[in-house]
Amino acid sequence: MNKRQQQLWLFLFLLPCLGIASCQATYLQTVTGAVSKKEVNYTLIHEHATTNFIGASSVTLPPDKQPAITTILPHLQIVKAAGVTTLFECTPSFIGKDVVLLQELSKQSGIHIITNTGLYAAVRQKYLPPYAYTENYKALAQRWIDDFKNGIDGTGVKPGFIKLGVNEGPIDSIETKLLLAAMETSKQTGLSIAVHTGDYQSALSQYQLASKQNFPLRKLIWVHAQNATNEQRKLLAEKGIWISLDGVSETTRQYYVEAILFLKQHKLLHRLLLSHDDGWAVLENGSYHQLELFGNGNKTPYSTIHRFILPELLTKGVTQKEIDQILRHNPISCFGLKR
Repeated sequence: MNKRQQQLWLFLFLLPCLGIASCQATYLQTVTGAVSKKEVNYTLIHEHATTNFIGASSVTLPPDKQPAITTILPHLQIVKAAGVTTLFECTPSFIGKDVVLLQELSKQSGIHIITNTGLYAAVRQKYLPPYAYTENYKALAQRWIDDFKNGIDGTGVKPGFIKLGVNEGPIDSIETKLLLAAMETSKQTGLSIAVHTGDYQSALSQYQLASKQNFPLRKLIWVHAQNATNEQRKLLAEKGIWISLDGVSETTRQYYVEAILFLKQHKLLHRLLLSHDDGWAVLENGSYHQLELFGNGNKTPYSTIHRFILPELLTKGVTQKEIDQILRHNPISCFGLKR
């Protein structure tokens, strides 16, 4: 057999495998099941329904979901009418994450809602359970992998991403352990890691750890990258990390427009994610009867991007194709899973 025949034989041998790989469908894991990328239009990648700030040791989920549904559902219906099909609900474990509520909101609104697994060490570790300190990173990862395979807390609802929270400055030992656990979970499941990040120094240390671990940077999201400079965002975006500008509000919208234009200028819109970080605080532990809208500068939650940001971007030279890139294609590229 000559060299050309050997090459042809090898190609024919590998062809079925290549066909299987090319046919792998991309999907998002939502609270009601998997949805294909064809079902996804505009996506808000960092929002909240209800969040309980009382602390990990005391938080109790309300059995009656209806008061929260009554409050939140009309706002989901408004953004759905504006073209939003998908919303990532970023409330972490032990801060009031209620996947049963999210399921019902998704069913009634028709919006695909994605929940998370992981742990949140920001705010002086107020929201960490005891096992976060005693278990090693592999044990923590196994908890999160079980969530993905079997569902969260016996509900059958599976997470579509990993949510962590870290403080300002270089990540400490507990934050490092959580990030190692998240990277292990990602390797086993394909889930991307969204890290609430205190400042640029924290983001930089996350990048350094991920690089040391040979972790694919396309699976790492710098949450709250608005709390940095254009040049700092540019540096890590060029490394391959996702830049999440997720505090859009009516009062700060000009800042976000300018940040987006800077990324456009440097051909980095393909690394950008955009959202509001809106939601409601639970004022009475164990009940949804008293909810207070976050004081993020948005009188109407989830809507400022479509009401103000997009129209202004179009007047500043951002094309409709680029808007589709930011709000539709980037979330799929970032969070999409393969069957």
